[in-house]
Amino acid sequence: MKVKFLSSCVVGASLEEMEEEEEDARSVDSATLARPKEGCYEIIGTLKNKEAKKPDFVKEIIYYETKEQLYEHLVECDIIVYDITEDPDQIDEATWAVSEIHSDLEKIDKQILFLLISTVMTWARSKPLDPDDPEIPFTEDDYRRRKPHPNFKEHISAEKTVIKLGKTNKQKLVTYVVASGLTYGGGENIFHYLFKAAWHNASQLQCFGPGGNVVPTIHIKDLAGVIQNVVDSRPKVRYIVAVDDSQTTLEEIVKAVSINLGTGKIKHISKEEALLSKDIEQADFDMLLVNLRMDAVYVKENMRIRWVAETGLMENVIPVIKEYKESRGLMPMRACVLGPPASGKTTIVKELCDSYKLHHIKIKDVIEEAMDALTKSAARANQEPEGEEEDDGKAQEDQELLDAINEGKEQNNGRIEDQYVIKFFKQKLHSMPCQNQGFILDGFPKTREQATELFAAEDEEEAEEESKGSFDKAIMPEVVVCLDATDEFLRARVMNLPESVVAGTHNTEEGLMRRLTEYRAINGEDETVLNYFDELEIHPDKIDVTKDSSKMMADTVEKVKKMMGPPRNYGPTAEELAEMRQKEEEARIKREAEEKAEKERKEAEEAAERKRRQDEWAERLDQVKREEYDMLETQSQPLRNYLMKHVMPTLTQALIDCVKVRPDDAIDYMAEYLFQHNPQVD
Repeated sequence: MKVKFLSSCVVGASLEEMEEEEEDARSVDSATLARPKEGCYEIIGTLKNKEAKKPDFVKEIIYYETKEQLYEHLVECDIIVYDITEDPDQIDEATWAVSEIHSDLEKIDKQILFLLISTVMTWARSKPLDPDDPEIPFTEDDYRRRKPHPNFKEHISAEKTVIKLGKTNKQKLVTYVVASGLTYGGGENIFHYLFKAAWHNASQLQCFGPGGNVVPTIHIKDLAGVIQNVVDSRPKVRYIVAVDDSQTTLEEIVKAVSINLGTGKIKHISKEEALLSKDIEQADFDMLLVNLRMDAVYVKENMRIRWVAETGLMENVIPVIKEYKESRGLMPMRACVLGPPASGKTTIVKELCDSYKLHHIKIKDVIEEAMDALTKSAARANQEPEGEEEDDGKAQEDQELLDAINEGKEQNNGRIEDQYVIKFFKQKLHSMPCQNQGFILDGFPKTREQATELFAAEDEEEAEEESKGSFDKAIMPEVVVCLDATDEFLRARVMNLPESVVAGTHNTEEGLMRRLTEYRAINGEDETVLNYFDELEIHPDKIDVTKDSSKMMADTVEKVKKMMGPPRNYGPTAEELAEMRQKEEEARIKREAEEKAEKERKEAEEAAERKRRQDEWAERLDQVKREEYDMLETQSQPLRNYLMKHVMPTLTQALIDCVKVRPDDAIDYMAEYLFQHNPQVD
């Protein structure tokens, strides 16, 4: 953020007199900062994550393998800035860089400005200026008396080295040290654990220790303004303290964040408990427990800074929270899903809320929650009549409101009047959870009058002026979806529901027809709640649910997701990621088991098919052999009969005679005998 701010600063701009009509620094949006302008500082630097994408405001990223390669790039620059507050690994590199430049001054033919951004933790153990008055703040003039926190000795060593080496040849090397307070603003840094816990609606924000320690702070853009002034003016003072005017304690900061972003409650925890937290590191823990009063006298008296938060975090917590949400892409998502009864509004909203981590706003839940709160408040008033005057007054108001609601219900067949329902909805939508993550309205408002009253701006600051009226921009939906279906389709859908689902609900045939009639009556062609949004140019999208045959209306859910865009949250938590990985692993194991079972089933089927074919082939082969044998038997019968009648008698007699005669050549004798006695030869 510091570098981004500097990239938008015109060289020497801080030396000019600021005009009264100049815009406040807050008006400079991130898009403007991201666009380098002519005459501004050109940023060349390194990336902590070498695989990260080059930021738009950076001219060039330096990639190097050795320090010698880095040094070649450093000496080409006019201004070198090292920030050792966020990455302790930079301490050694910063000390090496300034030492190398100092040893090479004879070869350098220009002036190089070396600026080290350090931390006020190098003052953490400094003795009070006056033991009798420990509230006297330290200033730049006292920097020689500073004593560091034990874990920040390397920081003060780097500070001393930078100051020392800048004294020998000021024409070629001028050095500065800026001792920065704990920074806030943008995406937050050291205070991020607070903002994140509050944004996630933690019941209590944690305050480490008693919380009475004074924490010196400065907005990140104000620190960037100090850096701009140093590089523009090159003051004679080499050590500069950069803090805002606040003298707030850690407890006050935690309370301010909790009240304006969370539940308003805090919890003091011991140092031992704090160190067990996964969201905070040892160095951050040390900084949060620092007790140090500091006054940036030189900055206030000699620098022209367009302060973003001169009075500190506590006084500027609202814009800081807005900046935090914008920087981290955590702006709330707001949507409204309308439609006739049984069209699937609740199913779709539930799926969307689960996917986007938003709050599902249903009429029944809002009324029950509000009535329960009123009842408990009134009960406390009756049980504790001697409480605080302010609490007693609120409890009395709640009792009167509860009485009025109950009286109205008696006169309205058990229904709560619209004015009270609207009041409950306004309270719910303005609650911190809805303002942090966002919400989706389920089937409300139903009429144009309800919408007008619900979204009417009560505070001028919250109003968003439009050509045809104003509305409360903090709760106005960004996306409005209207589900559409015919009465016949809805009736058929309800009729096909199981008896167990319909029991005790309005989704009986009679109840559905009554609600459908009411819905059609208040949503005619000329007068409908959709007209209200249309006139404010928040054009509703209509979706025909009769075409959606997917399970749990998944197709319609995907359509609405495209309208709403990507989620605006922190994404899955570590626990959710672990659960997702476990589910993926279980799904993988199940899939592999199913694939294995399917493979085995196919192999078994193929083996069975092979055996069946082999058996069938063997059976057919046997059949063919039998048929061939039978055929041969049938074909050989005439020949056998012929042989038995005409050949065998002669042959038999020949054999008998041959045995009797016993000739020398039996074969020749047989042949001669058969020839002479052949019945067919005369």
